[in-house]
Amino acid sequence: MLSRLVLTDFRNHPQLTIEPGAGFVVLFGENGAGKTNILEAVSLLAPGRGLRRAPLTAMARQGGPGGFGVAASLVEDVDLATGTVVGAPERRLVRVQSAPVAATTLAEWLTILWLTPAMDRLFVEPAAERRRFLDRLTLALFPAHARHANRYEAAMRDRNRLLAEPRPDPAWLSALEARMAEHGAAIAAARAETVALLAERLAVEPDGPFARARLALEGGRADDLAAELARGRTRDAAAGRTLSGPHRADLLVTHVAKDQPAALCSTGEQKALLLGIVLAHAALVADRTGRAPVLLLDEVAAHLDPVRRLALFERLDGRGQVWMTGTEPALFDGAPADALRLAVHPGGTG
Repeated sequence: MLSRLVLTDFRNHPQLTIEPGAGFVVLFGENGAGKTNILEAVSLLAPGRGLRRAPLTAMARQGGPGGFGVAASLVEDVDLATGTVVGAPERRLVRVQSAPVAATTLAEWLTILWLTPAMDRLFVEPAAERRRFLDRLTLALFPAHARHANRYEAAMRDRNRLLAEPRPDPAWLSALEARMAEHGAAIAAARAETVALLAERLAVEPDGPFARARLALEGGRADDLAAELARGRTRDAAAGRTLSGPHRADLLVTHVAKDQPAALCSTGEQKALLLGIVLAHAALVADRTGRAPVLLLDEVAAHLDPVRRLALFERLDGRGQVWMTGTEPALFDGAPADALRLAVHPGGTG
């Protein structure tokens, strides 16, 4: 978990330092104060583009020098840092103990999961959004997943470009398809294992205020993918994209009590299903890795009734570092007494 977080010229924060404890970090303040910006900064300490999936150029403070920095110290006396520098606003730099590393290396040190209001429509969005969600869950259990995903995507982009040429080199296509098959098999296996483990965990979760979900994977199988890609070259060239592989998978979620697809459930039920999945996954990660994930819950408390809000606080108490945001401090009256409570103002906290 984080013992210190330092933001420099990030979003609306010129300079901000927070020293969180082991449990709850409650950030409250008016809309636009920069609460979600703080959570986004924490999310950048994991591989990927953060909880907003925003371009790097949007993260540097307007009116600032042009670059930004996010630095953190972990309780294991490890220092992490990421950001950009003036003159290279689209190039992300990552350091561990001051040494430059690939962003995927961050998964070896921190497991970070989040829920944001934008995710409330996860079950009715296109399959790509659910794949992205599943990959975040998978990464928490299998840190190498990010490396395989990056290499698979790179090979697929090269293949798509090659197929667009008048006379693509078949040998080079075969090499790229073999690379896609290698990394695609690892991606599919890690996802399947994650879904299986999480399904087992959800099956034994006690009944409570959060709806229980049943999970399944659909499509995206990687069996003999190289041969399937070779057969599909003409089709994929005409489509302008690759139509076979794990990048076509979907995560199916069903409300167990109603035996109903999540997409057909009410908005409140969908949020309860999503929260139940994240809570079960956090417990699964802690059990299997011995390291509780850092949870970022943006405006979650405001959308829960008092009973579910208290149940959430009780469920998370003592289970690692939990960062939560809300507009009113009263939303967190039921949070543990030792929670760090910070009022966020534009450009600072108090």
